[in-house]
Parts: sequence; C-alpha cells; structure tokens
Amino acid sequence: MASRLVRRCTCLLREAARLAPAMPPVGQPRLTRGAPRTLTSSATSPSSPPSSHLPGSLSELVERGQVFTPYPERQEVDQLIEKATQPEEILALLGGGHCLHQNHAALMVIQLSRLLSEKPKDKALLIKDARFQHLLHLVNSQINAVWHGTLMKLLRSLYALGLPATSKELQSVEQEVRWRMRRLRYKHLAFLAESSATYMQEQGSQELLAELLVHLERRWTEIDDGRTVVAMMVKIGHLSKSLMNRLEDKCLELVEQFGPEELRKVLVMLAAQNRRSVPLLRAVSYHLVQKPFTLTKSILLDLAYAYGKLGFHQTQVFQRLAADLLPHTPSLTSSEVARCTKSFAFLKWLNLPLFEAFAQHVLDRAQSIALPHLCNMLLAFARVNFRPEREDQFFSLVHEKLGSQLAGLEPALQVDVVWSLCVLQQAREAELQAVLRPELHGQFLGDKSPKDQSTFQKLLHINATAQLEHPEYTGPHLPSSALVPRPSALDKKVTPLQKELQETLKGLLGSTDKGSFLVATRYGWVLDAEVLLDADGQLLPLRDFVAPHLTQPSGSQPLPAGAKRLAFLCWEFPNFNSRSKDLLGRFVLARRHLLAAGFLLVDVPYYEWLELKSEWQKSAYLKDKMRKAVAEELAK
Repeated sequence: MASRLVRRCTCLLREAARLAPAMPPVGQPRLTRGAPRTLTSSATSPSSPPSSHLPGSLSELVERGQVFTPYPERQEVDQLIEKATQPEEILALLGGGHCLHQNHAALMVIQLSRLLSEKPKDKALLIKDARFQHLLHLVNSQINAVWHGTLMKLLRSLYALGLPATSKELQSVEQEVRWRMRRLRYKHLAFLAESSATYMQEQGSQELLAELLVHLERRWTEIDDGRTVVAMMVKIGHLSKSLMNRLEDKCLELVEQFGPEELRKVLVMLAAQNRRSVPLLRAVSYHLVQKPFTLTKSILLDLAYAYGKLGFHQTQVFQRLAADLLPHTPSLTSSEVARCTKSFAFLKWLNLPLFEAFAQHVLDRAQSIALPHLCNMLLAFARVNFRPEREDQFFSLVHEKLGSQLAGLEPALQVDVVWSLCVLQQAREAELQAVLRPELHGQFLGDKSPKDQSTFQKLLHINATAQLEHPEYTGPHLPSSALVPRPSALDKKVTPLQKELQETLKGLLGSTDKGSFLVATRYGWVLDAEVLLDADGQLLPLRDFVAPHLTQPSGSQPLPAGAKRLAFLCWEFPNFNSRSKDLLGRFVLARRHLLAAGFLLVDVPYYEWLELKSEWQKSAYLKDKMRKAVAEELAK
C-alpha cells in the first residue's frame, strides 16, 4: 500500500511540474489577499537536471509560503471617488488620465449607486450612458481581481441600479460570486444575504440565492456576534426553514449579549413571521426581566405588539411593560394607544391603571381621535370586559362618533363594534338596528369563510341582546331560519373538563332523558349540559316540555309551576383574563343572556374542578352547585 501511495504522489507532482509554467507569475493580482498560492519549482528551470526535479519541487512546495496580493495603497483617485457628489464627477475619472487599479472601476459603480439611490429616473439615464457602459465593461474585464468585500458591494450596487437580469456584466458578477462562495468569510455571505436577497428574488437569481442559503446554513457555527444573527433572522430567515432553525440555535447562544434593541428586533421578527419559538421567547423574556435595561417608548410598544401577536404569556414581562408604559401615556399618539390597548387585550392582560390611562387619553383628545382608533380600543375593552371609571363620558363620546360614521365602516367592523357595545352593556337601539337590518346581515347568512362565520355568530349575540336585554326594541331581528344552530357549533372537540362533567352528571341523573348535553341555543351559545327540576327539586324529562331557547320544538307540555331550568357551563383556563378569575367579556355576555332567558346557571370553573380527585367528590360538588343555584333563586 505504501508503494502505491508513493507512486500516486509521484504522478501528481509530475503533473504539477508540467503545468506550472502555464500559471500566472508570482505577484499578479489574485482574488483576495488570501488568494491561492502560485506554485513554482526547480523543475521548471531548464538548468535543473531531470533526476532532481522531484525532491526540489517538493521542498519548495513545503518551504514557499502563500503569496498574498497586497491591497494597493490609497491614491488620489480613491479620495476623488469618495468625495464625489454627482455622477458626472465619477464618470469624468474614466478619461482623466488617472492610474486605476482593479478595484477602482468597482468602487466607481458602488459610488454611483449610492448617489442615485433615491433617483430612479436618473438610474435609467445612467444605464444608457456610453461612459457607464464602458465602466461596466472595465469592471467585467477585471472581475477576477476585485476584492471580496468590494465584490459583494458591487453586486448589491448593480441590483440597486436596476440592471436587467439579462445583462452580461450582472451575470458575470453573479457567476464570480458563486465561484468564490466557498472562500468567502461568513461576514461577506451575511452582508450579501442582508443587502441583496430581496433583489435576487425580484431579479430571478434563484440559483445564486439558493446556493447562498445553503452556504449560510452549513457554516452557521461561524457566526460570532449578535448583530449578524439578528440581521439574518430578520432579512432572510423566512426564506429557509432549516436556516432559521440554525439561526434560532445561535441566537440562544448569544442572547445574553443582546441589548434591548436586538431583543426588540428578535421579537418583532418572530411576530412578523408568526413563528412561536418557545425556547427563544423564554430566553428573551428572562433577559428582559433580569437586566436593568432602559426601554424606550418605541421598544415598549413593539414588545407589547410582539407578545400579543404571538400569544406568549409571561407575567413578569407584562408587569414591567405596563409599569414602564404608564409614564409614557401622555406622550403617546392615538394610533399608539389603540395599538397598545389591542396588544394587551390579545394577551388578556388587564392592568387597571394602564387601561384607565388609555381611556383618559381618549377623553383628552375627544375631538381629534380617529374613529378606527376608537373602534380598536372599544373591541379591546370588550375582550377583557373593561369599563373605565368615567364610563358615561367615555361611551357618550363613542356614541357621538358612531352616530354619523357607523354606516361608513366595513360591514364586519360594524358588527364587531356593536357586539362590543353589547358586551359592555352600552348598545343603543339605533346601533342594534344598523346591523340587524337585512341589507347588512344578509351577506353573512351563508356558510362562507371562518371569518364570516365568526361575524354571523356575533350577529346571533347581538340579536339575543336585542331580545333579552332591550324589551323596548321593536326590530328588525334576524330571521327564524338564521337562528337554527349550524353543525359547526357542535363540531368543536370536547375538552377533558366537559367530558368529565358529562360522565359525572350522567351518573347523577340515572336516565338519559333527564338531561341534555352540548345544547345549541337560538342565542348563539352552547350549553355544556341542561336539566329540568320541578318545584320539589326532582328531575323532569326534558323532551316532554316546551323549550323556548331551542329553534326546533322538542315538547308540547308547558313547564309545571315552580319548575326551573339549570344550565351547566364549563369555564376553561382560556376563558379568563390572564392571572385572574374574571371571565373575558364574551363569556360575561353569555352568562347575562342565559340568565335573562330564564336559566339558573351552574358554573364549573377549571380551577375548582381540578381540586376534585374522586368521583364521589365530583358528584357532591355538582349536587352542591345545583342546590346553591336553586337557593339563590328562591332568595330573590
């Protein structure tokens, strides 16, 4: 084996000696200062005896160091290029008798791109200029001698100047970049990705972009600073899922070095891509809480937006955001207040001092606040069921703004606004009529998109509010055919709490006809269970008696005197405000409607049910709840 290896090395060295004269002489400019070394040996000398060329060549290969092409010293032309303020000054250098080295032509193109960055018309004229075409030809002829960093900026500049994808010079630069890809430093690859990825997509340079993404992913461990990893996550992370996974890993390694600006960029990027990376969110949250950062107003707003968009709950972060935002509320614009209120509402985080400050902001700017901002705040208040201390003044302003402009809003937004007023018990007859008229609600009656179905569900709640909470309301109402529960209302997956409640209640009832489960009502709400008790507290068969809360009749007998309908409602963890036992506005509205419809409510919140370990405890719990509901009704 050793002899075969020696023979193989001998053949290779002979081939190298044979090809050596064809290579450029030492000192010729190469690609970079770290350019490939030039191989020379004594074998190339005519005076060398043939028998001695092999050892001599090998010794010189070992002893000779790598030949670097030093960057030329700064010349006068470098200063002229940097100080140029007009494209003419750059183009004039071509015929000025200046000594231009291989980088100067590329630097001139880069400077032209900077000067014309905001002048698209001048770019078009420049491309047609004969002097510029000569400059491009000069760049193309010297492309293999342009330094790495300059080459990356050159490609970005050609993209920015708007050269067509078919341009020979642009294709030549792209090809040169592809050839050098393996030898480029990671910072060069990162710069190319940050500055040119968008252009590559627009110009159709998909092959170059794909190859760049592959190299970035393979060499991700070379990233050694936070700025690079954050910039790449923001600029190109969305182009490659596997690269984004690597960048998130590197971000976790470097997150301890991040300042508030980098943390903000990471969170906003995750929110923009709707990428809920829990380990990274936890790490960012930890540093936001533990480090004494000074968070500016804009950073606070972006953090609130990102957490709200991603639905990531971190109590200590929310407490800090609310505490730091409170002093800034007088300086916030109406748009920022609406945006911030919406973010906290998505998080179900009701901080009373902060929300009171938001409401006061609206009152202080009553004349100038725009209706869209007011609508966003109204929806946010309804979600967390918040009523300001000065609610009379606040809602007077709301009704005043809506009076003349409600009809001009998008139909779905009209429904959202009136539904929010229903949740907060502030809806007026004219507002109910505006959304219950056939011209508006007719477009949401058919089975369409999930958004339209959600809007129709809110129309059912508005219709129920008009029937149950506004006895003076005369119409219009939704048609009876629209009140029939849709199959989608009962298609939701049964939760463990609902399943356990059903099993326990079936054991208590003893007969299937004495209780109903997952009952869809005409009011748009679904009961987890329903039972009927007579005056003595005995269970009655539900199907024998009329049920006005159903759209389809189920019985013919009127209810006996003193009979009571009990509705069981399971309240899961997502039904409450964060870190609170207060229901969200939607579910407060459900309780009000069912109470107004004549039900006695048996609330089964998750935090009480989880404490029950045995079937006996669960049965006793439900019996006690039923007795208390009946006793409270009798006490009234």
